[in-house]
Amino acid sequence: MTMTITTPVITIRELVKNYKDSGDNGVVAYHGTLNVRPAYQRAFVYEPNDRDRVMMSVYNGLPLNSMYWAINPDGTYEVIDGQQRIISICQFITNDDGHGNPIAINFNGKNNQSFEGLSPEKKEEILDYRLQVYLCNGTDDEKLEWFHTINIAGKQMTEQELLNANYTGSWLSDAKQYFSKKTNNKALSISFCDNDDRHMLVNKDAVAANRQELLELALRWRISKSDQYPEIKDYMAQHRFDENANELWTYYKSVIEWVKTTFPEYRKEMKSIDWGTLYNKYGNNQYDPAVLEAELKRLFDLYNVDPDGLKKSGFYEYVLSGDRTLIWHRIFSDKQQRQAYANQGKRCGGRCGREMPFSELEAHHKVAFIDGGETTIDNCLMLCHDCHADITAKQNHDK
Repeated sequence: MTMTITTPVITIRELVKNYKDSGDNGVVAYHGTLNVRPAYQRAFVYEPNDRDRVMMSVYNGLPLNSMYWAINPDGTYEVIDGQQRIISICQFITNDDGHGNPIAINFNGKNNQSFEGLSPEKKEEILDYRLQVYLCNGTDDEKLEWFHTINIAGKQMTEQELLNANYTGSWLSDAKQYFSKKTNNKALSISFCDNDDRHMLVNKDAVAANRQELLELALRWRISKSDQYPEIKDYMAQHRFDENANELWTYYKSVIEWVKTTFPEYRKEMKSIDWGTLYNKYGNNQYDPAVLEAELKRLFDLYNVDPDGLKKSGFYEYVLSGDRTLIWHRIFSDKQQRQAYANQGKRCGGRCGREMPFSELEAHHKVAFIDGGETTIDNCLMLCHDCHADITAKQNHDK
């Protein structure tokens, strides 16, 4: 199917007919046929001054940016771009900011005025204001590509908001009850290690629920569980018309519960761990939390003293997998080498024991890295070239 675009004449008078803001149950306008907010599952993010600027443009007869609506198979519409402007207009005309509060705007330095307080002539002028609306009719992939193209200005949508725009349905409406609420968010409420909600297992500052980033995180974890869903859009397309989002919610709860059980001691580093990926890899294995904690404590203590040889970001997966490459650098840092050099009295640490410049020495693992030796100052031996060759040859011979 080739996407078609039409430009009907739509006035504010038509837009506000049957406008209804039902909060979590959605926002509709344009004779009740325009699905305004569920199409994006995005909260109203305009500040009052943003809304006022929209209405100032309308009041003065200035053009607003174009709006884009998608045509649904049943002939109804969904907002692709323009949700914030539509809600701004409808809130002013209905004199309700979405929370039952009246709206009055200072137009061109005059006293604050509500819509009802304007002159009859000005009200008619505003109601007859023509909106620039483009109607889009095409396949899901065509629409999604178009969403990316037009989302180039203003308060840009996140990647997940763009996907939500394309895959609306009963599944998405239920998913937002768990992941998309700005307050009383169920997914965030369970995402802490203990009873202290400061001990988050996800980065709350980086996962803005009302911008769909928490939903995106859950979906990214879920699709990495199998090859069935190469991308988030594949999961959403398959589940779009499911009655509920129980499968994703149950999965997310399983991840969080596994983390709490496996790592009951909280550290601030835990909020930046990709827990879903670790759960998918290691969730079926049996672990002793006390053993894991003892090794984590050793690593963090060592990192605080001698951080250069370690990769702290890999600690949690290392204790689950035993893969040393996740946490150890193979090469000693310059700082480690210089400290080992000083500890040796600025001499070769080998058989010759000669006093030598730092630049003439080479770093060597006392316990070979391949044998479990760690890249720490205590395991670093600074050797002259000849002594280094002798020790290496002896270690290879002994094997």
